[in-house]
Amino acid sequence: MLAEAGLAALWLAAALAAFQLILAGAGVARGSGEAMAAVRPVAIVQGLLAALAMAILILLFLRSDMSVLLVATNSHSAKPWLYKFAGAWGNHEGSMLLWVTVLGLAGAAVAMLEQRLKQPTLIATLGAQAAIALGFYAFLLFSSNPFARLNPAPIEGNGLNPLLQDPGLAFHPPTLYFGYVGISIAFSFAVGAMITRDVGPAFARAMRPWILAAWIFLTLGIAAGSYWAYYELGWGGWWFWDPVENASLMPWLAATALLHSVTVLATRDGLRAWTVLLAVVAFSMSMVGTFLVRSGILTSVHAFAVDPERGTFILALLLIYIGGALLLFALRAGTIREGATFELVSREGALVMNNLLLSVILGVVLVGTLYPIAAAALGVQLSVGPPFFDKTAGPIALVLVALMALGPLLRWRRDDAGAAVRRAAVPIGVSAATLAALLMLAPGIRLLPLLGLVFAAGVAVASVAPLWGRNLRRTPLFTYGMVVAHFGIAVALAGMASDSAFTKETLVAPRPGETHRVGPYRVTFEGVFPAVGENWSALEARLRVQRGDGDAFILRPQSRFFSSPPMVTSESKISTAVDGQLYTVLGQQDGSGRWQLRLWWKPFVTLIWLGGFLVALGGALSLIGRVRRDRRGVVRA
Repeated sequence: MLAEAGLAALWLAAALAAFQLILAGAGVARGSGEAMAAVRPVAIVQGLLAALAMAILILLFLRSDMSVLLVATNSHSAKPWLYKFAGAWGNHEGSMLLWVTVLGLAGAAVAMLEQRLKQPTLIATLGAQAAIALGFYAFLLFSSNPFARLNPAPIEGNGLNPLLQDPGLAFHPPTLYFGYVGISIAFSFAVGAMITRDVGPAFARAMRPWILAAWIFLTLGIAAGSYWAYYELGWGGWWFWDPVENASLMPWLAATALLHSVTVLATRDGLRAWTVLLAVVAFSMSMVGTFLVRSGILTSVHAFAVDPERGTFILALLLIYIGGALLLFALRAGTIREGATFELVSREGALVMNNLLLSVILGVVLVGTLYPIAAAALGVQLSVGPPFFDKTAGPIALVLVALMALGPLLRWRRDDAGAAVRRAAVPIGVSAATLAALLMLAPGIRLLPLLGLVFAAGVAVASVAPLWGRNLRRTPLFTYGMVVAHFGIAVALAGMASDSAFTKETLVAPRPGETHRVGPYRVTFEGVFPAVGENWSALEARLRVQRGDGDAFILRPQSRFFSSPPMVTSESKISTAVDGQLYTVLGQQDGSGRWQLRLWWKPFVTLIWLGGFLVALGGALSLIGRVRRDRRGVVRA
């Protein structure tokens, strides 16, 4: 009965989403106060029912109920409880139920918390949110039912993909989904504002916290996913420009542009039409990402569905939502007033350039991701890999970073170019000194990593410029947030450039007792031994590691075998120091009985994820600061 209860909750949530949409449409079109008043409680109950359906699915996985098709095909009774728990969304149907649960809860949160929008705009926003949810409820109920029964029930399940049996994957998807679906709120706000012709600073101030929250989760999700791929896949890289990776990067790029644009609208009443268009684009990228990952046109550990019918369903939703929003924008763009003007040399001008460069990078990533798929549809097999993205998006990103350093040094409305250059003298000087030092100490360094390190130094200094000469106790929290986020970009850039410039890799096939050097470490191979875990067995290398005259320690990289489903995985072992990481992977045994070992020394690679954390922390400080100030404004009003 438990599965049937989950399905019933899903049907009820879908019915309430339809009711919410009808109430919102009638309320806004006829100005009916009663209809509009009913929308908020309906949205809240709809979100709770979706959450109930998700909770029931998790419970079915924890109980290993093999009479449910989804549990039988994606779980096993011998799995550790954490992976039973995460297995609820480690598959196509469960991940889509998680998607719609977050969507429903986000709508409920807007209904409960949003107090600043005019009522017709808020109701139109909740109507748009219901329309999005309704499409995904239909997708689950008619194409991807997570509660389908299996008769007769098997004794045991197939198990979860071993690559997904990792603590990082238990938390990474929900984090990413909060970001993905959070962007839908920005989209709904934009649709609501276009319907009621209420695009202005008040609308932007209401929308900004929701975008910030979604952007924070997206940032954390991308950073966590990058680190998971780094240590779990055993290939030593942190970003491969895989289409699934790009699917999460594209909404982040659009959301970052939107975040800066909405600040201009909220603060200076500029970029009205552009902000609305960016909200549509950001959600479009979220939908494109969902289509890429869930349609079955990609092969990846994250791409679950292989059913063309499901892909067609998602494509239809994408066309309806995005096509409808763009049509609405085309009809209403002429009615959106231009807003306040500004000079090119101003902070608004820098933010517009920031938006344009982010849009260009987004276009490059989108084309590089979709081009192989389009070519395959025409019968041509090709791939677009890291060299393309590095050579196209890399230089543009460096220009963007340079602009990011200059932007906070400019004044609003208008500024003097000479005065701005004088204010940038210190960051420019630090960058020049870094360049000179690198040319002397690392003369063979390649151009792109060299510029990355130089720009990182300049941005790190420029990011704290907004605090120069200010009373730090009276400085708003959101200003600290901007400083921390920009400093985090500099830290992450330094990590990327250092890893690219200074990584050392050694591939060896040692005999027991042999020692090899990689970076500052001496690694002695002591042999390969058997090991066993809760639901796996393994061959485990024993490596004695020593740095200089320091104490020796042991690393144990493994080659694991899972029986259900049968799969062999490489489990890297990593030693972290202040100045980098030693990364070890056990390979195959060769014909002479020796084992292959991959050893990497990766200087300052941890700065990549530390920078990602700082960027998200900066967003959180900005969010708290904005909400606190808005509340004070509401209380005074």
